[in-house]
Amino acid sequence: MAGRWAQFGLYGAQGVPGWVALGREMDRQVTGIKSPVDTRRGLAARLRYLNSPAGREAMARAGITTRPRTIAAWRAGTRRPLPANRQRLDAAYWDLRRRNLAIDWQRRLARTGTRIEIHPVDQRDVTRGRARDLAVRRVTVRGHRIWDDIIAAWIDEDGEMLDIVWDEIITDLGSDYDSYSYVSSIGFGI
Repeated sequence: MAGRWAQFGLYGAQGVPGWVALGREMDRQVTGIKSPVDTRRGLAARLRYLNSPAGREAMARAGITTRPRTIAAWRAGTRRPLPANRQRLDAAYWDLRRRNLAIDWQRRLARTGTRIEIHPVDQRDVTRGRARDLAVRRVTVRGHRIWDDIIAAWIDEDGEMLDIVWDEIITDLGSDYDSYSYVSSIGFGI
């Protein structure tokens, strides 16, 4: 992480590391089934979505070790998974949603990139005379390599790599870049 904020929050600034905000924004854009996994509708929808080779891989990653025959009975509605397996099914569903979205993002962002809006730290509570003059900044992030790194780090929940990539993104802001190591939020559309 860039270093000008060695004692972040000492004078009352509030925010999060930029890489954390980037991951949160990506998480926010993952949408899916609203019905809880404990409802018949929510469970059925998750099981339908997971009915593919990629879905079976996601279930394995989530720790579901039941036989295919049992999963077929869940799908048919003749048996209901135990609460622990319902939670694993939910985790597998969201894992697969993230991975499918990542594939779509990699295809689109590598070509065109996207504009990221960076909102600086919240300085409402900063000690008088210590606030910095920071504006909302916008930077267009393009390039196959950088988006591949961002998406791979997000999927793997690799905060260290997201931090490295965030430093690459804010370097494009010029001499002011280190002021955006911590932010209140970021936003981007795809």
